[in-house]
Amino acid sequence: MKKLYFILLFLLINLCYFSQSRYIPVGTKQVVYARDGGICQCCGSSQSLEYDHIMPFSCGGTSSVSNIQLLCLQCNRSKSNSCYCKVHNRRVGVNCCDGNPTNKSSITSSQCTGTTQKGARCKNRTKNSSGRCHLH
Repeated sequence: MKKLYFILLFLLINLCYFSQSRYIPVGTKQVVYARDGGICQCCGSSQSLEYDHIMPFSCGGTSSVSNIQLLCLQCNRSKSNSCYCKVHNRRVGVNCCDGNPTNKSSITSSQCTGTTQKGARCKNRTKNSSGRCHLH
């Protein structure tokens, strides 16, 4: 009986983790691949394709079909956490960090404006009007 409870708890934890993670379900990947025709949405390449969040995950973007696109490795890496492919100087997404979210009602928090002890930008999310999380 304890094993059954442990397994159920494990499944529940995994479900919660994947619902709030960058994980893109296989079904979503199949739909996006078919929709995008198996080519990079920036340069048209069919080599080294990756699934990219149009609105960056760090800015509140979800892993839904409407927020995923195909980009080649080079375009996806140059886009990083912005909305422009720096290799081709082309807009390939929406960056809520610039104030251009696709669906403002789905965004309830923003990235903390504080810095860590190492001087990097804090990656925590906050709903506080000051723009800082509970650590800052």
